[in-house]
Amino acid sequence: MNRLRLSLSFTFAVITLSVVALKWPGVGFWGPILMLGGLIFLHEGGHFLAAKYMGMPVETFSLGFGPRLVGFKWRETDVCLCALPLGGYVKLAGFNPEDPGADDPYGFLKQPYGKRMLFYSGGILANLATTLLLFGLVGVDQARVTKAVPRPGSALVVDQVIPGQPAEAAGLRAGDELQCVGPVVFPEGRWEEAVAYIQAHPAQPLPVKVVREGKVLDLMVTPTNQGGAGRVGLSAGPIVYDLQRRPLQAGDLLIGGQFAVTTSWHLSGQVFGFLKKLVTFQAKSAEVAGPIGILRAGSRAAKSGWQEFLFICAAISLQLAILNALPIPALDGGHMALLTYEKLRRKELTIDLKEKILTAGFLLLASLMAMVIVMDLLKLRK
Repeated sequence: MNRLRLSLSFTFAVITLSVVALKWPGVGFWGPILMLGGLIFLHEGGHFLAAKYMGMPVETFSLGFGPRLVGFKWRETDVCLCALPLGGYVKLAGFNPEDPGADDPYGFLKQPYGKRMLFYSGGILANLATTLLLFGLVGVDQARVTKAVPRPGSALVVDQVIPGQPAEAAGLRAGDELQCVGPVVFPEGRWEEAVAYIQAHPAQPLPVKVVREGKVLDLMVTPTNQGGAGRVGLSAGPIVYDLQRRPLQAGDLLIGGQFAVTTSWHLSGQVFGFLKKLVTFQAKSAEVAGPIGILRAGSRAAKSGWQEFLFICAAISLQLAILNALPIPALDGGHMALLTYEKLRRKELTIDLKEKILTAGFLLLASLMAMVIVMDLLKLRK
């Protein structure tokens, strides 16, 4: 069964090397690598710490799969780096009932229900702790900001596109990098100049040039006439600001904690809302982001500054925690659901039945991941 244990963090990381190797436009290198590599390490580290806390022997803590490159022995654990940096795993003694050590009284299968549940939840708890810590750091930093000045020469990016307005009808999307609006060229021009130009030309088609996913798009938007002024339903701002900060105060820590909790709560609601739309087949393809979309978001955030980078890392860590907790076989939540079912019925399932359940979960996840990867690739071609 050990070969079927699949953390969602690994699933999201599988495509990393191929994306970097193909050098998709707009994808940086270190930002996505640090983001995914760090989240994988923390997720698997959560499992490792849970096992060590409960005294369960850990045979291997590995970053990557395949042939072992380097490593060292720490007590009974082989800590290593393997050739294929596609994820990681924690191997416990006695985890697989088919292994010779399955009867080890200190092994995983001989542990009580509570200990095994804590091990499976270790990665989820690590993701949640990471989320709160990173959001807290962002909140503390925001509390210290006294002034934000757009950096000269910084690219201008679409912040929001209002549904049903001309900007949406023209094909503009949040995240598009503006090159020009009519005669106003960026980054030399200012957004206020573009707004004034739009307001002065109601009901007149205006050329808009943007860069999306590394590709230049020429669009036409026709502002509505609202009281003699043109409106397109669009807001934009610079990617990079120069921030002025005051010294750290004790109260900033409380503000950071409040920001972490409220932001996590708000984003959790969005994740569950999207999952509801997904299972009811109401989600739009533009709302679905797979590994490539996540890598691109991480790359853009890394270029924007450490605050944006930490924020998106925290958001993805939260999503990993929620998705890993779902009762889908082969995920941590699926293992926890099986353990709970066995606890309630007071009888373990047969090894063959568990193999079939976990295999079905693996195939489901693989199919879903293949689908979102294809959707990501199709978006790159638009």
